[in-house]
Amino acid sequence: MTPAKAAGGNDAVLPAYFVRGDDPVLVSDALSSLVHRLLGDDEAGLAVEELSGDEYELGAVVDAAQTPPFLSERRVVVARDIGRFRTEEVEPLVVYLADPLPTTALVLVGGGGQVSQRLVNAVKKVGHVVEAGTPRQGGDRKAWLATKVKDAAVHLDGAAADLVAAHLGEDVSRLPGLLRILESAYGPGATVGPDEVEPFLGDAGGVAPWDLTDAIDSGDTEAALGHLRRMLGGRHPLVVMATLTNHYARILRLDGADVDEAGAAAALGITGSTFPARKALSQARKLGHDNVARAMTLLADADLALKGTIDWPDELVLEVLVARLSRLTPRARSRAAARR
Repeated sequence: MTPAKAAGGNDAVLPAYFVRGDDPVLVSDALSSLVHRLLGDDEAGLAVEELSGDEYELGAVVDAAQTPPFLSERRVVVARDIGRFRTEEVEPLVVYLADPLPTTALVLVGGGGQVSQRLVNAVKKVGHVVEAGTPRQGGDRKAWLATKVKDAAVHLDGAAADLVAAHLGEDVSRLPGLLRILESAYGPGATVGPDEVEPFLGDAGGVAPWDLTDAIDSGDTEAALGHLRRMLGGRHPLVVMATLTNHYARILRLDGADVDEAGAAAALGITGSTFPARKALSQARKLGHDNVARAMTLLADADLALKGTIDWPDELVLEVLVARLSRLTPRARSRAAARR
């Protein structure tokens, strides 16, 4: 058997894994990929035992994990929805993981509730936690997409990859399914371009709120309006309005503040990463007091318009608001002057 390459960059197969994530599609994709790697040359029908549903008990998981392989070099035991077991119930698994069978790869899958931290810690001592998810911030998300496309069985040329990224937006959990469809349609190893990809894209995905606010902050009116329209495809106008109001409320609180990034985070009550505070502080200084005040006036007027003070469609109210906000950025005003 060729040694399976385990997740996390380890060449050796580890005794235990915990697959977790918020998106069931991504969890399923990560689980399938992991099991495929663990199997190596073994047949799934001979090596894999899966326990799922509300009926199985943890005793059955331990029994399966302690069973030596037959007609295969190792056993892969998968237990789904491990979060449905309480901390006191996972003790048999914790005891097993203290001395696991070397010929078994035990794969625990999140779901069903909060997974016992005691169990997670036991897995970490002998195995690996697989994070089945996508980064939230734009740059990291693009890198994640690029890696998935690069590792796919079909090859997307540059234009096709750009089209997929733009179309999916923040709904990147759809990518694994799309890649499988393209593989089925064109075959492993095929190179596909935009014309081959487009028929399988489906509806355009949404965009993250920070994509909209980042475009506004950079003064890119065209991009901001594009993000707004896609957001309105899946969000109520008042939700989008709340996103913009909260964004500028942070900027207002830092208007004129003589603080550094850490001080800005403290002023905004942000714990953990100070990146959002740095962005708000930078934008407050870029806009200046007058434009921050102007932004708050525009937001107040738009809020009243959404409540019926003028007879405009909600989408038009927000489009005008976003266009005006994006033009407050000094760089945007410079571009507008140059065009005149």
